[in-house]
Amino acid sequence: MKPALFEYSAPQTVAEAIALLAADPGAMVLAGGQSLVPAMNLRLASPSRLVDIQHIPGLSGISVAGGEIIVRALTTHRELELSGEAHRANPVIREAMAHVAHIPIRNRGTVVGSLCHADAAAEMPMVLVLTGGSVVAEGPQGTRTIGAEDFFQFHMTTSRESHELVVEARFPVLPAGAGAAFDEFTRRHGDYAIAAVGAIVRLGRDGAADKVAVATCGVGSRPMRLPAVEARLIGTRLAAEDLAAAGEIAKDAVTAPDDINATTSYRQRVVATLVRRVVEKAAHRAGQGR
Repeated sequence: MKPALFEYSAPQTVAEAIALLAADPGAMVLAGGQSLVPAMNLRLASPSRLVDIQHIPGLSGISVAGGEIIVRALTTHRELELSGEAHRANPVIREAMAHVAHIPIRNRGTVVGSLCHADAAAEMPMVLVLTGGSVVAEGPQGTRTIGAEDFFQFHMTTSRESHELVVEARFPVLPAGAGAAFDEFTRRHGDYAIAAVGAIVRLGRDGAADKVAVATCGVGSRPMRLPAVEARLIGTRLAAEDLAAAGEIAKDAVTAPDDINATTSYRQRVVATLVRRVVEKAAHRAGQGR
């Protein structure tokens, strides 16, 4: 199929881009285009105007400052994946990034674009939720920072206003002494996840977990933390019975209906297995760093 007719604008500044978005509620932002253009071709998205931000200076780059990995809006997946600075600050980003589509797509697609697309089965939105990250949006009324839990509202739906431009994403640095891990299950490598799980674990001096963060995607209408799973694991030594119990609790997070890829019950079994596997791996890595 072909996309519906649209106007095209290529602003040279952030202010110009915001003005274009404010003037046309049906406008959409084009960065890498790896999610938006296929959606337009399938008529799943029909913007009245494309606001192409690729020509705006200052919207690319990665930096680590103030305990955060700051990823600007035009930074591609591949740039973040290969960034040694980002990897040292939080290795789970690279581990998850290896599962994002394929290298040609990661060479063009942007991290912030994926976050704004907000596919409920996409890896990077889940990593932002797992790490407690945020996005920075600029609009006519100024700049605001939106936490990941508030940003992702539903499948392909965020709290970004139509007149706002997300200029960067911020992923917190991995806490000292913590370990992190990510894994997912797909029909084929590069597909969206049938279920994916990420975990961050820190062990206390007694060997018990004093910090646990667990998040998942592909199993509901948005990426989400699993507070009941975290509560079950904090204070334990993450023995086999603790991990098994956490996996059973994680099944309650699965709300995705049966589809051509998996049934709900199958996703429940997958997410339970991934929780056990990923938490154990994160804990092992935390123990290695002690």
